[in-house]
Amino acid sequence: MGSPEENPTTGMVCSFKLCPSLLFSEWAEIMKKTRRGFSLVELIIVVVFLGILAAVAIPRLNLSAVTKQRADTIARKLTTDLRRIRRMAISDAAGNTSGFALNLVGSAPYSSYEIKNLNTAVTVDSHTIDSSINCTGGNNFEFGPLGNLLTGSDSTLTVAGAGRSFTITIIPATGAVKFAEN
Repeated sequence: MGSPEENPTTGMVCSFKLCPSLLFSEWAEIMKKTRRGFSLVELIIVVVFLGILAAVAIPRLNLSAVTKQRADTIARKLTTDLRRIRRMAISDAAGNTSGFALNLVGSAPYSSYEIKNLNTAVTVDSHTIDSSINCTGGNNFEFGPLGNLLTGSDSTLTVAGAGRSFTITIIPATGAVKFAEN
C-alpha cells in the first residue's frame, strides 16, 4: 500500500497514504478494492447490540391485545355457529324433526364445543376454545325444526379474555342469536 505510483491527473509520484493530490473518487476506488467485508469484531458488536435491543423491547410488547382479539374471534365464531345450526335445523326440517345442537364440552370454563345432529346423534363439527379465553354460561343449545330453542336449552353464553367480555343471547321463542360486547 505504501509503494509509490504516478497520479494520472497531476503527474506526481507519491505513496497512497502520503499523497494529498489523490482525488476522492480515486481514493474511494482504492478503498473498495482493499476492503472486502466486515470484520468479526464488527459483526459481534452488531449482534450484541441487536440482542440488547430485543431484550428491552420484547417485555414491553402488549400481548394482551392478542388475547383480546382471540376473545372477540371466539365469541364471533360461537355466534356464527349458533346461527348456523339454527339455519341447519330449519333447512333440514323435513328430514330431521329433532333438530341440531351446539354442546360445550367439559365444565365452565369450556375448552371446546361440538355441533350434533339430534336425529342421528352424529357430530357434524367440533372446535376448540383457546385456553386463555374464559367461556362460561349455558352449555347446551338445541334448535328445533322451526328454528326455535327446544325446551331445556340454555339461552346465554359469556366469552371473556384480557378485559374484554362478550355476551351471546338466544331468544328462545324465535331462536334469534344476539351478540353484544359488554
